[in-house]
Amino acid sequence: MPIEPVPVPRPPWQRGLWITAGALALVAGVVGIFLPVLPTVPFILLAAFCFSNGSPRYERWMLEHPHLGPIVRDWRENHAVSLRAKQLATVSMAGGCAIAWWFLPPQIGWAPALICLVVAIWLWRLPTRG
Repeated sequence: MPIEPVPVPRPPWQRGLWITAGALALVAGVVGIFLPVLPTVPFILLAAFCFSNGSPRYERWMLEHPHLGPIVRDWRENHAVSLRAKQLATVSMAGGCAIAWWFLPPQIGWAPALICLVVAIWLWRLPTRG
């Protein structure tokens, strides 16, 4: 049976910052579902990390969520991401980068592709949950 970590007591202003950062990361992750340039999984993991430092209640909500929970639990237990999540993230980022390349000025049209490439390399280097 794993030992539960003892939460570090934080002043209210720190808890507020962690909760705010977690909420922003969660919003970015949800927006990433619909906007292909934003990768969803890293933002969901960041939100869970922030909530774990700011609010046990929000952290528990994420862990028990039917769609977000498996992503966070897989990461915490194995530092792994499902193959489906990797594939969807890669296809979404590639599509978003193509759209960005088309609509952005040539001077900055390459920037989303560079950022997404770095995220994709990081994502595919992680262990894959079967």
